[in-house]
Amino acid sequence: MSGFKVISLTDRAAERLKAIMADAERPIAGLRVGVKNGGCAGMSYTMEYAEARKAGEDVIEDRGVTVFIDPKAVLFLLGTEMDFQTTKLSSQFVFNNPNQTSACGCGESVAITPVSPDRLPLPA
Repeated sequence: MSGFKVISLTDRAAERLKAIMADAERPIAGLRVGVKNGGCAGMSYTMEYAEARKAGEDVIEDRGVTVFIDPKAVLFLLGTEMDFQTTKLSSQFVFNNPNQTSACGCGESVAITPVSPDRLPLPA
């Protein structure tokens, strides 16, 4: 899937990720993003520190942050924008995903329809 921009970051998300990774207890190569089955709507987003790229992962460099994409998540995340939002009651990363079809009331779980391989954009 190389050549496709699976995910992009807003300025707020990039700045927050840089700050978090700078405070990590060990060297961090980037952020690993994926999806997993679970929750009341069917899926949830995953994020974890990545010490190195795993085989098959897409690597996105955006706004000074390295993001590794789990190969099983690419078709679910294609075109997603990751933001960081702060309200009076919370601060959190938010995924603005054009493939998301619904979400549960608590916001922890989503339903995502993968992009059909015949609708993939042409590589840049």
